Amino acid sequence: MPVDVGYAGRQYPPTAAYEVGRQKLQEFADAVGASHAAHTDPSVARALGYPDVIAPPTFAVLVAQRAEAQLFEDPAAGIDFSRVVHADERFTHHRPIHAGDRLVTVLHVDSITVRAGLAMITTRAEIAAEDGEPVTTVISTLAVRPEDS
Repeated sequence: MPVDVGYAGRQYPPTAAYEVGRQKLQEFADAVGASHAAHTDPSVARALGYPDVIAPPTFAVLVAQRAEAQLFEDPAAGIDFSRVVHADERFTHHRPIHAGDRLVTVLHVDSITVRAGLAMITTRAEIAAEDGEPVTTVISTLAVRPEDS
């Protein structure tokens, strides 16, 4: 089944809140080699003016992927995730993510273009605190290879 280009322009409802925990931030920092103490030591983060430890910049992808699952798990969208190749990822941080945040995300399918069977899907995940304060915008572009490739 080919990717349904009619999904371009779709907006999904907000996700359930994702609670950011210190342990998750430390695990992520360790995994990506982010060694600044503000990612793991609350006293260092507070001395820098943050309410708690802060996430490495790319942590937002974990939150965005929860929202993207709404698109990828929809069989009518025609996206075979085994054929997906990551093409681009961009982050606009409105403020750092920190432990204790409860984040909700609204996913927008900004565009779907198909050329020679290759579908390029660009999504925008608007991540906000539960009170609506913007936190991060994640723009992802994924390539979905055709079945005969």
